[in-house]
Amino acid sequence: MGVDPDALLNAGKGRGKSSATTVGDRRRVTTHFDDGSEMVEEYATATAELVVRKTRERTALGGEGPWVYEVGEPPRPGFDPTSHVMQENSQNPVFKRQDTRNDFCWRIRNLPYPRETYDVFVDHAEQRIVVRTSNKKYFKKIEVPELRRLGLRIDEDAVKWTWKNNTVIVALAKPEEVLIAERETARERSKLKDEKEECKQQ
Repeated sequence: MGVDPDALLNAGKGRGKSSATTVGDRRRVTTHFDDGSEMVEEYATATAELVVRKTRERTALGGEGPWVYEVGEPPRPGFDPTSHVMQENSQNPVFKRQDTRNDFCWRIRNLPYPRETYDVFVDHAEQRIVVRTSNKKYFKKIEVPELRRLGLRIDEDAVKWTWKNNTVIVALAKPEEVLIAERETARERSKLKDEKEECKQQ
């Protein structure tokens, strides 16, 4: 089966133009797509591991929409004593995606219920992974945008999960098509000249 590596990240968005820069211990790749949307990826410079991927679309009025995090999590706002907005409870469940080389991986922290409370399964109609508790305290549908973009379905046999230290960890083995596409996009990414390095040469 042929794989279009571009579809892994930008299906339906048109061709994108990417630039790269190094900020601290991360390499940031910013891509602007033909439809006006934008994607920012951050990779650990030491391991090339994807740490953050966030996207945003243009609004109906042409402005910039909010960032949507596919990988990683948004920074939490600091405490503002003058703000009238209620602060988020630090004990609320925290959902974060952080992949490994071979697996999509999601962590849901602050879930203190016994292991037998959790039910993790695939909703085949919606093509999402569902995490729910029998006590109705938590419910989450997990989308895998890379599979949707490539036209692939979730293989329920490839889903594994565990619970430890009040954290549910869900892993989905990446199908071969995704691994091939990721290798291709990594090769293209390695060809980008770092803007920080270019500035040094001038």
